[in-house]
Amino acid sequence: MKRLVLLLNLLAAPVAAQQVSIPHTTFTLPNGLRVIVAEDHSAPVAAVNVWYHVGSGYERPGRTGFAHLFEHIMFEGSKNVPEGDFDNWLEAAGAWNNGSTNNDRTNYFEVMPSNAVELALWLEADRMGGLLDAMSPGKLEGQRGVVKNERRQSYENQPYGLLWEAAPPLLYPEGHPYSWTTIGSMADLDAAQLDDVSQFFRTYYAPNNASIAIVGDVNPQQVRQWVERYFGWIPRGADVQRPTIAQPALAATTYTTREDRVTLPELTMFWRTGPRFSQDEAAINALAAILTDGKSARLYKRLVYDEQVATFTQSLNEAQLLSGDLMLRIRARPDVDLDRIEAAMDEEIAKLAAAPPSREELDRVVNGMVTGFVGGLETVQGKADRLNDYLYYAGNPGYSEQDLARYRALTPAHIQRAAQQYLAGKNHVIISIVPQGKTELAAQENQ
Repeated sequence: MKRLVLLLNLLAAPVAAQQVSIPHTTFTLPNGLRVIVAEDHSAPVAAVNVWYHVGSGYERPGRTGFAHLFEHIMFEGSKNVPEGDFDNWLEAAGAWNNGSTNNDRTNYFEVMPSNAVELALWLEADRMGGLLDAMSPGKLEGQRGVVKNERRQSYENQPYGLLWEAAPPLLYPEGHPYSWTTIGSMADLDAAQLDDVSQFFRTYYAPNNASIAIVGDVNPQQVRQWVERYFGWIPRGADVQRPTIAQPALAATTYTTREDRVTLPELTMFWRTGPRFSQDEAAINALAAILTDGKSARLYKRLVYDEQVATFTQSLNEAQLLSGDLMLRIRARPDVDLDRIEAAMDEEIAKLAAAPPSREELDRVVNGMVTGFVGGLETVQGKADRLNDYLYYAGNPGYSEQDLARYRALTPAHIQRAAQQYLAGKNHVIISIVPQGKTELAAQENQ
């Protein structure tokens, strides 16, 4: 009921007056582990959310895919936890868990009845401090096979999955840590030896390169005692330097075509924007929503509703630690020429660059973003991940109010300027995915 009242109050208030925060406390162990604790006694549940500050963007050519590989290996047993029992013990306590990897970080989390928080902390500590005690060539080989199968599911056998493999090397120059996929090169994984992956773990999975958010029906004093007991003994590792590569520009507009086992042609366009929390990130996010989000969005209304040449529109501003890219993605109807889709996208971008959106149009997307933000805080896991996210990217887990303030401050002129500065007439990457044997549907240069 408290969450419902909070949401209703936020929706009823003017955007400029909305206040959203996640009350929390923090502390750091002598070994460098940063801990965030947020009480939420509205339900007897809690989340333990661990971020290791390493992702595929910390890898190097010839040694790619290691961060994602460890996302799997971390579930395969540690010093005091036999293989399979990490999941078994949590499930017996009524908990569920998972992990994820991206360019910048690797995340592991558990959501559980609050009386199982101590168990989750002990399990996380055992694999942080004792994973290598249980590592073996057999486990490495087994997870290599799992990753290969995931690659088949996510890229090779997933409709339009080729997009996510094709884009990185087109967006970033060879050697840039964002120029390969998170899953990495299969050749690199095949070549990796036990010593290689063990050294990667020693470098990046130390307490001083991690943070833990514990959110829910917990007592902060008790949580601190557990964290000190279970994590305090783990030695600090060598300091990890974040990558500091300057954001590269797109040198030219490029066209690429991929044939896939699909029935509908699809066009995806990428523009270089800026890193997470850069000056114009909020304006670019709002611009993208104006183009694609909801039935009144400009591209959706034009292509799906009015002209009926597309089936859906999608956008994502992938703002990360080192760089950012805005993706606009349109899936067309059968046999629609993607040059027509490209022309419509260019025209709608040009309109925004020439004239700002209405205040009503901007308020629609900003209100939607705020509502989505609040909705993401309705779960303990949503809060925990948000706290870790702010700590990593903003250096402050309590950054929610500053984050939302960026959107409250947006004006139509900000959207127009973002369209002018980042999209209209700027170099970009165009990827056409077409049914096999129908390359004539692909967008072509100088059409």
